[in-house]
Amino acid sequence: MRRAIPVFALIGILAVFAGCKMLEVVTEVGTAVGVATGTLSTSQADSINKTTSAVGKVFDKLTPENEYYIGRSVGATILKSYKPCDNANVNLYLNVLGQTLAMASDRPETFGGYRFLMLDTDEINAFAAPGGLIFVSRGLIKCCKSEDALASVLAHEVGHVQLMHGLKAIKTSRLKDAAVTAALEAGKNLGGEQLAQLTTAFEGTLSDITSTLVNSGYSRSLEIEADAVAVTILKRVGYNPNGLKEMLSEMASRLKPDKGFGKTHPDPKDRIQAIESQLKDSGEVKSPASRQARFEKALASF
Repeated sequence: MRRAIPVFALIGILAVFAGCKMLEVVTEVGTAVGVATGTLSTSQADSINKTTSAVGKVFDKLTPENEYYIGRSVGATILKSYKPCDNANVNLYLNVLGQTLAMASDRPETFGGYRFLMLDTDEINAFAAPGGLIFVSRGLIKCCKSEDALASVLAHEVGHVQLMHGLKAIKTSRLKDAAVTAALEAGKNLGGEQLAQLTTAFEGTLSDITSTLVNSGYSRSLEIEADAVAVTILKRVGYNPNGLKEMLSEMASRLKPDKGFGKTHPDPKDRIQAIESQLKDSGEVKSPASRQARFEKALASF
């Protein structure tokens, strides 16, 4: 009798390149190959397909509460690598500004609410964990010369949460383990033990997922999507959307293409080009002097 392991491996490999909703289709392809090559019987293939269908339904029904706890896990992993800043004034300012912007987004509420925290590093970076935990480095804040520019940074990260970019990355990353689990549990209903195995498999991938967010960054298309959301939010609140262009220009002058943020993110100049049409429609927005004074006062202890 031929061993079925290669078919299971094929299912896992295919799943890596598929979206969550494609898991059932991917598994059907793998099991069809198994039946055709004689490594699986028809009954075994049917059993695997049924179990994978159940797994897929579990994935597709992630609740806001699930997202919150996933985000907490990701956030905790980030804080293992980056020390949080204990400057209460700056963090309060970030949260007041960030909450204001989040309320103007298309997703003003999450299960645990939005939370903003400055990371104590001069590295230029920011992270948006699922559920609304947003981390911004001291180095990135220093790239902002105005409250409009800082608002654009926070609005961009809110955009990632609104569009669930982090959650999409997590769901894609764990498909391989899910497909293997489905294969191993063929013929069984997904009871408490099987769900526990899925949970364990997922927990084991959290550090890898966070590493992807920290070291690889989002793709160019996702960054541009978040920029577009940021411009919309800035307009709704009354901030100058050109603050985003101002901040990106400053970043471009500071970043090194082969290191850190510059290595893992698209060129700021490309991002500026992508939002030019939106900025043209925004007209001229004058920022009140009191806004700049507030910005400078909040960051005076930097």
